[in-house]
Amino acid sequence: MEIIQVKNLSKTFNGKIKAVDRISFDVKEGEIFGFLGPNGAGKTTTIKMLTTLLSPTSGDANINGYSVKKEQAKVRASIGVVPQEYTADEDLTGYSNILLLADMYGIPRSISKQRIIELLEIVELSSSAKRKVSTYSGGMRRRLELAAGLINFPRVLFLDEPTLGLDVQTRTAVWDYIKSLKNKYGMTLFMTTHYLEEADQLCDRIAIIDHGKIIKIGRPEDLKSKLGGDIIQLSVNNPSPELIRLLGKIKGVKDVKKDRNEYRIKAASSETITPKIISALSSHGYKVTRLSMMKPSLDEVYLEYTGRSLKEEDSGFDKIAQNRMIRISGN
Repeated sequence: MEIIQVKNLSKTFNGKIKAVDRISFDVKEGEIFGFLGPNGAGKTTTIKMLTTLLSPTSGDANINGYSVKKEQAKVRASIGVVPQEYTADEDLTGYSNILLLADMYGIPRSISKQRIIELLEIVELSSSAKRKVSTYSGGMRRRLELAAGLINFPRVLFLDEPTLGLDVQTRTAVWDYIKSLKNKYGMTLFMTTHYLEEADQLCDRIAIIDHGKIIKIGRPEDLKSKLGGDIIQLSVNNPSPELIRLLGKIKGVKDVKKDRNEYRIKAASSETITPKIISALSSHGYKVTRLSMMKPSLDEVYLEYTGRSLKEEDSGFDKIAQNRMIRISGN
């Protein structure tokens, strides 16, 4: 059963900047669905339209059976949102922040107070519930935002870059919380991310989005298997246009792409083909300066469909994360 249905959804700013371009997709009830793409791809704009924070320029979407254009109040009442930026009031305690949000939803305090205790326990913040948020670390704040997003018992939880700027250990802990929401409560989660490992570890299906368009949708393992082979990445001392043709002629090489100063070679078996590649390059006067072999990853999938490596698109996110940490440390 599809709990989210998106049809030809578009958003144009100032009449000319098309941030989201006629995207269509469905999200099944109980799955973790991910939007994977770089900064500026249209991920956050999409999530803002689906959560009724932005009005679509054209198209529509149904969330829990409610139209984001015509039934905004019903959509909001049935979803939870964990935004990219921290929204908690730093002068209030963690407990008071969630209580305030519960009051805004109109949840009776006889229900909300017990629910807050349960949520803080889930995200392991019970011992810090009475501390001001200004004393929280980045990871604690993120976990608080996650708890706050669940206060209204949502059927769908939207997560916009849920682990942006967190260290590896804290990020892994947040992943565990996200998985538990699906496994224990059957919740549907829609998340945006630019972290390849995050999408691979968490998402049942992902949509690759680039320049406002959905390029490909599928299960991570299916998208990787469709690449049809191992990946060999190498650099040489004197790259030339002739090199792509030379590599492409080697038996067993399926495809060759140049990515800046490196060559990415798709082959049926990297162990078998690599010696042939080195021999062919050496016989034509090329010296291999760097070589690595790997199984297909989501970065190779992204490169296959967009012509760019997602890892090289991370600088914008790094800046956002640095600014976030600076604000926290300055409290």
